[in-house]
Amino acid sequence: MVLKVGTIGTSWITEQFIEAILASREYDLGAIYSRDASKAKVINEKFATNATAFTDLTAFFASDIDVVYIASPNALHYRQILQAIENDKHVIVEKPAVITPMQFEMVYSKLREHPNVRFFEAARHIHQPNFKKIAAQIEKMEQIQGATFVYNKYSSRFDDFLAGKNPNVFNPDFAGGAIEDLGVYPIYAAVALFGLPKDAQYFATKLSNGADGRGTAILRYPEFDVTLIFGKNSNSYLASEIYGLEDSIVIDSIAELTSILYHHNPTEAEQIADLPHENPMLAEVTVFAEIINNFDLHNQEYRDLLMLSQRVNNVIYQLRQTAALSFPADQEK
Repeated sequence: MVLKVGTIGTSWITEQFIEAILASREYDLGAIYSRDASKAKVINEKFATNATAFTDLTAFFASDIDVVYIASPNALHYRQILQAIENDKHVIVEKPAVITPMQFEMVYSKLREHPNVRFFEAARHIHQPNFKKIAAQIEKMEQIQGATFVYNKYSSRFDDFLAGKNPNVFNPDFAGGAIEDLGVYPIYAAVALFGLPKDAQYFATKLSNGADGRGTAILRYPEFDVTLIFGKNSNSYLASEIYGLEDSIVIDSIAELTSILYHHNPTEAEQIADLPHENPMLAEVTVFAEIINNFDLHNQEYRDLLMLSQRVNNVIYQLRQTAALSFPADQEK
């Protein structure tokens, strides 16, 4: 079944998502929600689609779409997820899906009321074939003694912040900052590869408005630690690493996964990565369509993804508490 998709958000990441779903041939673009109808027209022209433009969110959810893709500011995800589920639409939502464990529990509750609806957090990197190669290589290693995952990238909106503006991606009122954006990539990788840590601590470097511009998190496991370095106000060119005994895995970027070197020892290494697809979202949208269309065959895979999303949500929340990072969602009852 070709799935009809409606999108919320018109930024570059929505365009990348549309490119991926059209390339997969598993979806059609059926609707575009934006407060500015002209933006929907631009997208239709760019992708040669004929999606219906909506400026009213209630009408958008009442339309004949099968799947909603949510790429709005972080703080808006939760209400839009609930509204989508209530209208029996499958949900693909950009990370972070929601902000607090309470919100995640409410999403779980709503899903139980609508058992035919599927909910996915768009953590694209964990679905890529090269991420699976990392997991497979870890299984072959005699011992894991720790890891360092790095994702530091200067945001195109940080110049606006420095100029005195308060863009959503750096605004605590919209759950902005490093940990709820680029930090999700290394946190997801750590939890997917190593499970829930027994303890977690975040050392955040805060901006003048209280958001975290960058920071270092330490996830403690029974036999090793994982250090996470991430930020949105500087660039880093450090590789990410997973430490064995004499061997190690060196990854160019924990989010992009274009190079993965397995070092057998200091003098012998091999490239285990395949050339990734030019659109990094293709793998995840293909997985999501397969689960929706053949749920009986992928029930356990779906449950595992849902549990992983909840675990990541819990870890991020715990890290925020240790760094005294608070958002309006934390006050919700």
